[in-house]
Amino acid sequence: MLFNSYAFLLLYLPITAWGFFRLAVYSHRLAAAWLGAASLFFYGYWNPAYVGLLLASIFFNYGIGYALAREHEAGRSQRRNLILTLGVGGDLALLGYYKYANFFLDTANRLLDTHWGLQEILLPLGISFFTFTQIAFLVDAWSGKAKEYSFIHYLLFVTYFPHLIAGPVLHHKEMMPQFARAETYRPSWDNFTIGSTIFTMGLFKKAVLADGISPYANSAFDAADAGQQLDFLAAWGGALAYSAQLYFDFSGYSDMAIGLSRMFGIVLPLNFNSPYKAANIIDFWRRWHMTLSRFLRDYLYIPLGGNRKGRVRRHVNLMITMLLGGLWHGASWNFVLWGGLHGLYLTVNHAWRGLRERHFPTLMKGSRAGKGMAWLLTFVAVVVAWVPFRATTTEGTLAMLAAMAGFNGVSLPAAFAPMLGGLGDVFLAWGGRFDLGGGSQFVFTWAWVLSLLAIALFLPNTQELMRHHRPGFDFDPAAVTARMQWRPTPAWGLLTAALAAAGILSLSQATEFLYYQF
Repeated sequence: MLFNSYAFLLLYLPITAWGFFRLAVYSHRLAAAWLGAASLFFYGYWNPAYVGLLLASIFFNYGIGYALAREHEAGRSQRRNLILTLGVGGDLALLGYYKYANFFLDTANRLLDTHWGLQEILLPLGISFFTFTQIAFLVDAWSGKAKEYSFIHYLLFVTYFPHLIAGPVLHHKEMMPQFARAETYRPSWDNFTIGSTIFTMGLFKKAVLADGISPYANSAFDAADAGQQLDFLAAWGGALAYSAQLYFDFSGYSDMAIGLSRMFGIVLPLNFNSPYKAANIIDFWRRWHMTLSRFLRDYLYIPLGGNRKGRVRRHVNLMITMLLGGLWHGASWNFVLWGGLHGLYLTVNHAWRGLRERHFPTLMKGSRAGKGMAWLLTFVAVVVAWVPFRATTTEGTLAMLAAMAGFNGVSLPAAFAPMLGGLGDVFLAWGGRFDLGGGSQFVFTWAWVLSLLAIALFLPNTQELMRHHRPGFDFDPAAVTARMQWRPTPAWGLLTAALAAAGILSLSQATEFLYYQF
């Protein structure tokens, strides 16, 4: 079931909320069980067959977590290590089979010229997210940071529908104390108002902005994957269109998840914080998919040694972490390439930061020119890396990158020639060309791109607007410099209603969130 669908908005959400708060009058445990069951229905609406797989994973990890908690209380570290290995190994085996079995077999077949194969495996929705959530719980249970003896509470922790399909990746210690509070089970107009406002902003981002620009991204990448030759501006237009589409799609999902959860009185961790405003790649990963970055740091990068074993080892650990992070996003060498590029970016960023601190401590420090150059370099690097992330073939990736590098020349629609006057002659003298057709495609592509990037770069994001209403964990309202903020006033009510109307009217062809495929 999609957040951006009439079935969800008109039936599922009101019925689920009514049942939760109605049952909470009689029993908080019964209300939690209702919400867990409703979350299972939410998951099964996509494919009922995989509810059994989700429940099997939950039963398995609940048992492992229960055993880890008992062993920790008894102080038996050796048995605890074995149990953790069994649990994490089982989770990774499940994820590996459903997500990577055919990928590795296809790769082996190409390398060895063999014909091994499995029947087609349909990827269960959200398997990466509920697997990582449970791995984090097992590690926390092993270290004594978390324990859960109530199966109903554990079921709710894993299946809680606002985060189940595409995150955020949650920690047990963040969620279950909130479900233990009595006020969570009492309906609150403040929570409904704040939650519905955040949800509405997310719905508008997804249904109007992300889905609105998607055709212009798709046309460029589909052409590259099909072997068609794109020029410089068409390729950059497509790459920037996809960058904007992914930004508002994931930002919209993150807002909708936080807003939905807030309606139930539960605050989720922030997962998205204006990453295109970052002036370096390190900061970008502190802003993009924040809970995944946290998971990779805490459960992969640090256990590998982090930065504790010298600069060379830190760079190796960064590269391993990002390569595996890329593979987590999808069973494709394109995703590995994307992760490798970001691993390289992070390595260069850390190396430059160390070099600058040692030898050039005052180089353009604090200057607007320096900040602008740093931002531009970061943004271009991110857009270039999105190409293998979006393209469906290696050939399409190389074709897009070649076109973006200018190997296919630069062209403008012929309709622009009369408008440019003498500048058109200069354009031709510099090697450009005018092509027949494509004028409206060109104009709409760049109009969408420039408009959406302006919104992403110059307007405050949702949590900044809602900064005085606790929009998420680990958010410091004192750090916000934007003057604009949401208030419960008639003017903001009318604006929110307009955004809601635009979002709802755009749902006639509801589309999946891009991160649903991961």
